[in-house]
Amino acid sequence: MNTPFIIGVAGGSGSGKTTVTRKVLEAIGSNMAAVIIQDDYYRDQSHLAMAERLQTNYDHPHAFDWPLLIEHIDELRSGRSIEMPCYDFTHHTRSERTVCVAPAPVIVIEGLFPLYDATLRDMMSLKIFVDTDPDVRFIRRLRRDIAERGRSADSVIEQYLATVRPMHNLFIEPTKRFADVILPHGANDPAVDIITTKVASLIA
Repeated sequence: MNTPFIIGVAGGSGSGKTTVTRKVLEAIGSNMAAVIIQDDYYRDQSHLAMAERLQTNYDHPHAFDWPLLIEHIDELRSGRSIEMPCYDFTHHTRSERTVCVAPAPVIVIEGLFPLYDATLRDMMSLKIFVDTDPDVRFIRRLRRDIAERGRSADSVIEQYLATVRPMHNLFIEPTKRFADVILPHGANDPAVDIITTKVASLIA
């Protein structure tokens, strides 16, 4: 393929986006795909005091560095490697570390908002929305933030009620209408198998 096959995998926090991405990689081979994690494209906040960083609404589209994300997708489409940023959720800012991502026949963009920006959507060959019940998403987020991000249960619950749930309803759920494929009940095997088989056949 001369032009990379770009897949957007969107959905709410804890919906199963990472599982879908993993299954795509298993089907085509990890060496055939460049994976872009949108969470790593939160805006750099190193110039802000910690108290200000703590006020960031990570579930709002404005929290992301859209120009950098779009620039990096353009670079990969043109056959050039990128230095993908890494976000440090403990310090609420971008890490000094980056990850080199090489161009590949398939580019997967995974995150809350891959389908939000029209410029990004227009680059995509396949747009997926992973649709999972809110209670399941909340439980997964609670476990993840406690285990991986050092959060307390109370802080996760407070954030969910204050920003996660309202922002999902206001910004994430509406992007479902842009999807080519909606996966009900999360990363269910039959639907994911159809998608991965199709992608694998396109790059064979």
